[in-house]
Amino acid sequence: MDSIQVNYVAVLVCAVVTFLLGGLWYSPVLFAKRWVALVGLTEEQMKKGGSPTMYVIGFLSGLISCYVLANVVQFSGVSTLIDGAMVGFVCWVGFTGATTYNNQVNFVGKPVTLWAIDSGYNLVSFVVSGAVFAIWK
Repeated sequence: MDSIQVNYVAVLVCAVVTFLLGGLWYSPVLFAKRWVALVGLTEEQMKKGGSPTMYVIGFLSGLISCYVLANVVQFSGVSTLIDGAMVGFVCWVGFTGATTYNNQVNFVGKPVTLWAIDSGYNLVSFVVSGAVFAIWK
């Protein structure tokens, strides 16, 4: 097996984009109001915001996911935008979508809508990042 060459700049860029997408995804522009209601937070709690540590861990988690996805895309040998997006989609279905549905909805009993919001963010992140990794070698 040949060694996999990962573009670390692309990984960092995708991690930043993923982090910024999260800010938009969970903002009042998109899903904040519904998400807040589903998780049971109050407006006051939301106005306080999160701790810096929470955001650092969130970014690092995204960075790790992007690094692993970059490896999977490179290992798969795809080189087109669509094929990279498909690799991202398949990784989301198999590793994120299915497992979080099982954990959150099936066993814990969280609303499907909450899973759809959270998992939808991951879906978009994986598809976009997979497409980028396929074309940005």
